Amino acid sequence: MGRILQKKDDDESDFLFENLDKGQVIQEKRAFNESPVHPRKCSLVISQFLYLLSRGDSFTKTEATDIFFAATKLFQSKDIPLRRLMYLLLKELSTISQDAIIVISSLTKDMSHKIELYRANAIRILCKITDSSILPQIERYFKQSIVEKDPHVSSAALVSSIHLLKVCPEIVKRWANEVQEAISNKSNMVQYHALALLHRIKQHDRLAVSKLVSNLIKNSLRSPYAQSYLIRCCVEVIEETNTEDRIFREYIESCLRSKNEMLAYEAARSICTFKNVSNKEINSAVGVLQNFLNSTKPTLRFAAVRTLNKLAQTNPTAVIPCNLDMENLITDTNRSIATLAITTLLKVGNESNVERLIKQIANFLGDINDEFKIVVVDAITSLSQKFPKKYKHLIIFLNKILRDEGTLQLKQATLDAILTVVNNIPESKEIALTELCDYIEDCDFPDLSVQILHLIGQEGPLTSSPAQYMRYIYNRVLLDGGIIRAAAVTSIAKFGLLYEPMKEKVVILLQRCLLDEDDEVRDRATLYLKLFKENDTRYLNKVLMDDVPVPLNNLQKSLEAYLHQGDFSEPFDIASVSTVAETYQSPLLGDGKSPFSTGASKKGDSVTGTPKASNTATEESSGPESFVSKLSQIPQFSTFGKLLKSSEYIELTETETEYVVNCVKHIYREHIVFQFNCTNTLNEQQLSNVSVKMVPSDVKLLKYECSIPIDVLPYGEPQQCYVAIRYNPVNGYPLCSLSNNLKFKVKEVDPSTGELDEPGYDDQYSLERMEIVPKDFLNRAFVGNFSEDWKKMSEDTQLVQTFSLVGVKSIDEAVKQIIKTLGMAPAEKSEVVAPKSVKHILYLTGKSLNNQLIYVRARMKLDQSQTNTDVELTVKSDDESLNDFVISAFVEK
Repeated sequence: MGRILQKKDDDESDFLFENLDKGQVIQEKRAFNESPVHPRKCSLVISQFLYLLSRGDSFTKTEATDIFFAATKLFQSKDIPLRRLMYLLLKELSTISQDAIIVISSLTKDMSHKIELYRANAIRILCKITDSSILPQIERYFKQSIVEKDPHVSSAALVSSIHLLKVCPEIVKRWANEVQEAISNKSNMVQYHALALLHRIKQHDRLAVSKLVSNLIKNSLRSPYAQSYLIRCCVEVIEETNTEDRIFREYIESCLRSKNEMLAYEAARSICTFKNVSNKEINSAVGVLQNFLNSTKPTLRFAAVRTLNKLAQTNPTAVIPCNLDMENLITDTNRSIATLAITTLLKVGNESNVERLIKQIANFLGDINDEFKIVVVDAITSLSQKFPKKYKHLIIFLNKILRDEGTLQLKQATLDAILTVVNNIPESKEIALTELCDYIEDCDFPDLSVQILHLIGQEGPLTSSPAQYMRYIYNRVLLDGGIIRAAAVTSIAKFGLLYEPMKEKVVILLQRCLLDEDDEVRDRATLYLKLFKENDTRYLNKVLMDDVPVPLNNLQKSLEAYLHQGDFSEPFDIASVSTVAETYQSPLLGDGKSPFSTGASKKGDSVTGTPKASNTATEESSGPESFVSKLSQIPQFSTFGKLLKSSEYIELTETETEYVVNCVKHIYREHIVFQFNCTNTLNEQQLSNVSVKMVPSDVKLLKYECSIPIDVLPYGEPQQCYVAIRYNPVNGYPLCSLSNNLKFKVKEVDPSTGELDEPGYDDQYSLERMEIVPKDFLNRAFVGNFSEDWKKMSEDTQLVQTFSLVGVKSIDEAVKQIIKTLGMAPAEKSEVVAPKSVKHILYLTGKSLNNQLIYVRARMKLDQSQTNTDVELTVKSDDESLNDFVISAFVEK
């Protein structure tokens, strides 16, 4: 033989594009200009470009444009595989390159080509580069393609139309008849895509969706994909309209008996998600899932056990018949299935088999990924509340996960689980602290070390032998970075405050920290030493033990606004900071959600391109500082004085109606300004002279001051109108309800031309009633020591009232309702309720608009029927009328 064949090593890579250089590949694009075209050579170059894009290599606009237009030369080739690769490359580069619309004429020509492959791919690229100005010119090609007999072309047109809804929804909606015709296509995939598009076109018209679903149920779709989608549409109709029509539920139940496994599973999964479901329905669904647990197909077993895992959180009793089948899955070779089976059994199992299940899952913990480990951690957390006596096994198991290799997200979830166990089961405190002390010796995440040191400082001094923890804490001062050393100094100081016998040793350790190289460490040590030497226990408690009463992000925002304002005549008031935590995505943890969360997407995020009603509550802080500058620029309100409070956002319409309105109440000393945030969701209309007519239930309490309408409210652009009223604070606060009507002039808009139909006509739209309630005139306040301040307040002026919260079946729900009703700040962490509590005491602090402090104590317990909560509310302040005012939030005087 002329050549000896050599065997390659197993680890020797023979991947053709492994060491591909971008610059070299860009030079190879000249192959596209050769004449005649060499299909094999050009195919290789295109494959290299596609590989670079999939690998994440970035191309500048100039590079992308050069490659894009070089590739267009291949339109002249008749080689079908090469043309297919060309379409792929053009589609990928169309969003990066400039002037991609130049190829529209070539693509339009291909849409009429006799070869279906050309037509389908041309449609896909056109979808990427078409905008609202070009789509009307090629609209007829899309309509023809939607009803095309060839399924590849029809599916490509339908899916592209779904994407085009984002670009130009009003044009795509005109294709409804063609889409309706495509639903009768014999192809399973075309039926599915046609139904998906038609549903999105009609999504914001509930009646139209309901009629569409009803008709399709009667017409019996053949495609299992379309039937699965129809099931989801049925669920949407049932949940959004609360319809009592049995046709939707009966259709889903009939799908349980389908021979198609995908369709039967979708029906079972949907029934398991219903809020109101009968025992018969849930048992039928669980029966189908139970059969899938014994399937030979791993995908079916995984889908079934995952659905049962979620069902166990809300209805564990329904899952019990599947226990034996899930026991058999514990040894499944697919570790994901085994993990879900065990965590489901943990949720529905009894106390006797907890240890066995934990040992089994510990054996293959290293074989599953972090996402499934988080599922296990969540199951262990819920298990600790169900079987508190098993805390030792749970803590040891969680500590094993904490010590093993893993991401910060997994470690944080595990630490949170341990903290939950410690908070709910006081007996677990010492074993948890011991395990965590060992863990921080080798912890690679500073954030976790700081949290653990905080926990040791809070709970360590209260254990039977506090001294054993001091060695671990001081090791952090000697061995770790500045952030951890600072946290360790604070933790050491807490021991001196909470455990008197260690006070002298703590002072010695703090003195050693005075020479630390980090400013933060030295400053903390200096402050704590000074307070210890002065024996200022009250201030030490305030510095070391009191939490910041507001979210830190909100506090930072408010301080920046205060500094920017430049008026320092009044000191910064922390009570003015919003306590509503804004959504914050950690750069390390992402959104912190498990990939198995099943929260439904919001309607406003639909791909239909219909504008989401602007809920400005998510865009700006709820505190007054976010509105001060805006309102002060309106001349009509400039004489009202200082803005004292702004309410939360009150929804006056549903989010899917044609006009979406919410309101914010701005409270001044003698005025209330109602800010109505209005959104027009109808693209066929433009509104003008938009205002709100308000009629109070008691006209003697309020006097109309002024109104500021919206001049023009176009489609999809949220704007504000205002109504200001006057009240006399001497006569008390104006507690009443107000009816609201949105008044406006409607002008029809031609979607194709944008022309208005003058002169229009007057119309009005009824809004929900709104109430002025006591919490509108109460601000949150924070005190250092509620118990001491409560004792100092005289009992002569206190007011005690008993009442019942009807229908409130848990103490936790009662606590939330009282806090929400009064809008005051919880004190001494009394908002935290122990699991399964039947009684509780809640402490609240607040202040009136005149800055008078108010203290509230709410003693509550469940009544004998366990369906209502009895409350004894005690209010203390220096003003008896203010006490009456607070009580009136629950009991009419």
